[in-house]
Amino acid sequence: MSNKETPMPQQEMLGRRLARRLTWLDPVEDKLQPLVRSALRKTMPLRNFLDGTWLGAPLHPALTDIPVGAMTTALVLDVAESLSGSRRCGVAADGALSVGVLATLPAALTGTSDWRDLKGESRRVASAHALLNVGGLVLNIASVVGRARGHRRCAKASAGAAFALSSIAAHIGGELSYGMGVRVNQDAAHAGPAEFTDVLADADLASDELKRLEVAGAPVLLARSRTGAPMAIAAVCSHAGGPLDEGDRDGDRVVCPWHGSCFEMETGDVVDGPAVFPQPRYETRVQGGRIAIRRVEP
Repeated sequence: MSNKETPMPQQEMLGRRLARRLTWLDPVEDKLQPLVRSALRKTMPLRNFLDGTWLGAPLHPALTDIPVGAMTTALVLDVAESLSGSRRCGVAADGALSVGVLATLPAALTGTSDWRDLKGESRRVASAHALLNVGGLVLNIASVVGRARGHRRCAKASAGAAFALSSIAAHIGGELSYGMGVRVNQDAAHAGPAEFTDVLADADLASDELKRLEVAGAPVLLARSRTGAPMAIAAVCSHAGGPLDEGDRDGDRVVCPWHGSCFEMETGDVVDGPAVFPQPRYETRVQGGRIAIRRVEP
């Protein structure tokens, strides 16, 4: 008899299980996504605001904390009112739930902005997240109306069901980020060389070239600035991993070929989203006709 333990089967994420049941949404999403992208492309400041480019982090997760917190507060106060009969708890619960309903709207808007560039399984998981939140919003609106009409028992039950749906949706949202890497910094694991490392002959870098190199396990984009000096940033777009070396050059800026994020190649700073994280930058020097680079600590 073998002494080896039988490995436990890996549990599949809830979001992926739901995604397999939502393949029927693909044709609908195929038609909706271009409309969302087109609308946001016309208003770059709005797109950058919704993406969180100005914040340096995705805006959607920050906004979801408000409705989740408000709905949790309402649930606790509803229970307190039921146990104590305190009308003050009931009034506070009604106010908290109203805040939760209103705060859901900007969270949904930023979530739609994040959804516009997703494909395949991640898009379906995001749609499952959205549909559950829509169901929770409908139930919460029904609860607010019921409270206004004095039907508190049914209104509390509706809010409790909405909280359950929204909690599952929040869990799936976490799976999207932590399990599938959506909207996380795609360059976080690419450090590059800590000391100056020879990478290329200076004569082999053309003035308008976007050259990709692998240096110490990190993909690096090497180019010349308008002054002729070498400059280097990470070659993988921090938004979704797009190959910047295949993008378009605009002076000392590069535009990702996948979703249009624009970066300054001298500093790595984000000019336009959907990227929110700057590209890691590498210091360059030329000695003996050779270009060497080393990473710049943030």
